[in-house]
Amino acid sequence: MRSGIAAELIASQVAIALAEDLGNGDLTAALIPPDAQAQATVISREAAVLCGQEWFDAVFAQLDTTIQINWSVQDGSALQAGQTLCTLSGPARAILSGERTALNFLQSLSGTATLAQRYVQAVAGTGVRILDTRKTLPGLRLAQKYAVRCGGASNHRVGLYDGILIKENHIMAAGGIHRAVAQARQHSPGMPVEVEVESLDELHQALDAGAEAMLLDNMSLATLAEAVTITAGRARLEASGGVNLDTIHAIAQTGVNDISVGELTKHLRAIDLSMRFGTDCVEPETQT
Repeated sequence: MRSGIAAELIASQVAIALAEDLGNGDLTAALIPPDAQAQATVISREAAVLCGQEWFDAVFAQLDTTIQINWSVQDGSALQAGQTLCTLSGPARAILSGERTALNFLQSLSGTATLAQRYVQAVAGTGVRILDTRKTLPGLRLAQKYAVRCGGASNHRVGLYDGILIKENHIMAAGGIHRAVAQARQHSPGMPVEVEVESLDELHQALDAGAEAMLLDNMSLATLAEAVTITAGRARLEASGGVNLDTIHAIAQTGVNDISVGELTKHLRAIDLSMRFGTDCVEPETQT
């Protein structure tokens, strides 16, 4: 699975991360003979979903283009504890210098993909889509949203530029739901409009205004089910708030179409991965 993210963006993210770690140079790797070659293996220490190969590869491409990386699995693959993900071979200094940055990308994005898969599995058979939110790490939104897809969940809008979601503060500033929806139609004709509603009264207002989707914010299970009955398929319904792995199946059973989960990208737990060097790290023979 490929991210579809521009290689230039990935390269810039990697360059920032490397600069943050290397600064003026890797003082510890300098202890290794400059011509020493090494082999290393990346292993998963727990079950997970893999994500982040393009960032991992870009780290070593920026450090030394002679490093060879051979992957045994691809993004989106289910991993088992103790499984080999890839092997690297090339200059020892460069591999050592890139180890932490490369693993940071791989561990973090795999963590997002793994959590997304758990949520998808929790609603299996209900027909509900699991959506992410804009609660992402600054500068890494596209990467995290790609990780969400690797886990089998779906992306909500990427940013403020590719979708209209009229929330409570927008409604207050615009002077009401009807006025906010009307202004959205005038400003962005043809763009579907979603409205956040906090009560059944607001749901009726949003339906009357012709919104195509509603975000049902922090509603009880009984209220969600009633909202589904009231809407009767006239708009898509997205449940949000109070969502976790313990509550999501019951929310899905109310009949909503989508459930957005901020935890997918906000509460990040990196997957435990390890890079192990082989015992054959050697310095090439010198010419005499």
